[in-house]
Amino acid sequence: MQLNKIPTTVVTGFLGSGKTTLLSSVLKQAAGKRIAVIVNEFGELDIDSDLLRSCPLDCDDESAAEGGSQGEQGFYELANGCICCTVEEEFLPVMQQLVERRDDIDHILIETSGLALPKPLVQAFNWPGIKEYCTVDAVITVIDGPAVAAGRFAHDEEQVQAQRLADESLDHDPSLQELLEDQLSAADLVVVSKNDLLAEAQRDQVEAIVNAKVPAEVKTSYISNGEADLEMLMGLDCATEERIEAVHNHHDHHHDHGHDHDHAHDHFDSFVISIGEVDSEKLQGILKGLLSDYNIYRAKGFAALPGKPMRQVMQAVGKRLDVYFDRPWGNDEPKTQLVFIGKGIEEATIKAALEEALA
Repeated sequence: MQLNKIPTTVVTGFLGSGKTTLLSSVLKQAAGKRIAVIVNEFGELDIDSDLLRSCPLDCDDESAAEGGSQGEQGFYELANGCICCTVEEEFLPVMQQLVERRDDIDHILIETSGLALPKPLVQAFNWPGIKEYCTVDAVITVIDGPAVAAGRFAHDEEQVQAQRLADESLDHDPSLQELLEDQLSAADLVVVSKNDLLAEAQRDQVEAIVNAKVPAEVKTSYISNGEADLEMLMGLDCATEERIEAVHNHHDHHHDHGHDHDHAHDHFDSFVISIGEVDSEKLQGILKGLLSDYNIYRAKGFAALPGKPMRQVMQAVGKRLDVYFDRPWGNDEPKTQLVFIGKGIEEATIKAALEEALA
């Protein structure tokens, strides 16, 4: 037992595997526990704002605003005492702030990016300033049961590949199978989601794949709709940071051998479109139409609105479009600029459609 340290659960898994659903289920069961939640997307995907604003008891934006407050640097204090935050660039500053508030925290939950490898994150728990106060209770790797059974490994392989293309921090291009194996290599518990969609033979197939990749002491649990008992996920006392150096994965192997990696940019169309000030409602309507009509995996950027000093962020993943203001424009900075990633999309066509929103 690590009685003097804050236990931390790391949840990893591909985009669409069910990490956020599992996290939400945990928070709904955690009445009375003071939990700090870190959604660690490294700038690749926006934080799940719906989860944060409703976390953990399904309160809406209004009640969250009444019962909690939004602090600096992405921290949210919620009505029941939970703290949520985003990590876009550095992990250490966020952990240092949580350590400063350790008397207010019973447990830390970290949801990693779908592309993140758990090992470097767990290694950070051996850093001075963290090691003395925090321990990794467990690394939980969530996998999509039907996808693994079908050999796809991710629910939407093209969407995951687009996520990889958009992530400038990736320094090599492993296969999805290698990425999954690297996520499994650090696991203390494997959670197979969408169990209700698996036939018995498929379940056996998934179990065989997992058992071949993890040590015998690593347990596998099957869940449906993200529903898992809190006791199954927390209080495992694994102290994963103590064994993490012994984990050797594909990422380590590539670097040890100095391999060069092709990021396969030619598999997708990617371009940046810059235009002037726009009517926000028109632009949103046009973007939704483009997302519906074209194979656009990701769109992200900023809109300049007439008479508005704040820049408006627009982010789309799949058919979902999120819009919010983040900060004032800098000098000579205001312009509408959007990045598009997709397949079979033409820059001229997209730009012509967007120009219909010019103010």
